[in-house]
Amino acid sequence: MRAAFLLATHCLPNYRNEFSRHDFTLPQLFACLVIREHQKKSYRGVEELLRDSRDWLADIGMPRAPDHNTLWRAFNHLVKAGTVNSMLDQQARWAGQRKLIKGRIKPVALDSSMFESHHVSRHFEKRRRQSARESGKKRGKTGGKSAGDRRRSRVVRSLPKLSLAVASSCHVILAARATTGAGGDQSFFEPLLFDAWRRANIKSVVADAGFDSEPNHRIARQDMRVRSIIPPKAGRPTEKLPIGRHRRNMHHRFKRKADKKHYGQRWQAETVNSMIKRNLGSALRAQTPRRRSRELLLRVITHNVMLLQ
Repeated sequence: MRAAFLLATHCLPNYRNEFSRHDFTLPQLFACLVIREHQKKSYRGVEELLRDSRDWLADIGMPRAPDHNTLWRAFNHLVKAGTVNSMLDQQARWAGQRKLIKGRIKPVALDSSMFESHHVSRHFEKRRRQSARESGKKRGKTGGKSAGDRRRSRVVRSLPKLSLAVASSCHVILAARATTGAGGDQSFFEPLLFDAWRRANIKSVVADAGFDSEPNHRIARQDMRVRSIIPPKAGRPTEKLPIGRHRRNMHHRFKRKADKKHYGQRWQAETVNSMIKRNLGSALRAQTPRRRSRELLLRVITHNVMLLQ
């Protein structure tokens, strides 16, 4: 809580408006929101937790626990793309001062992962699909997708998605994008790499085949002078050589395993996604796509706070 409060004091003003009630400062409310994510609580749940933890409140100068409605409104105001970017800037500076980011030696790793829009039981979904297939066989319908599979496809299109750029040397997140729905990751490569590039002195980037495209290689190598290592496997499988100089070069290098050591660091991004889901939860509590995206960004900040405290 103290680490989140310190971060917010560097990035937020004390009050939103000079005529507001001034019961709590914005950094204090942001620290409470981070505690909510860390403890996996609802707004009412974190209100009760803070009421029972007056020493936590005293550490950051809060006279009492804020109401759950106050925290809900603070989430709308504080967790925005601009605020999150400024906090990631500050966290990258702190990581650089501690010499945690070794961009010249270790690459930046890119990865995307889907989150659940609400708590679900995987066992229940599996049994429901089995029941649908069995009922289809009894009716003589063996071809095509089952009703459960079609329903799952619709669900996937509405799932929250988090794309990350991670410093593989320390697991600090340097850039993040929160969206909705599945699909290719090629469009996320440039904004993720650019934000990571301006926050740290990086010389190489590794990503999986979802980010593969010739323009992405040109952006990294020609515009930012960053060596990109991406397996050229986007699109349908084929025996033909990839079209494009950089993708063809990747084909030859992956064939002889020339970048095996560097590309092995890509798993650090998968590790960070696993850390977020295990420590902060894989399911979101927000009800709308906009608030779910903001909740994912707040989890990114909370993850970095846990590493840098």
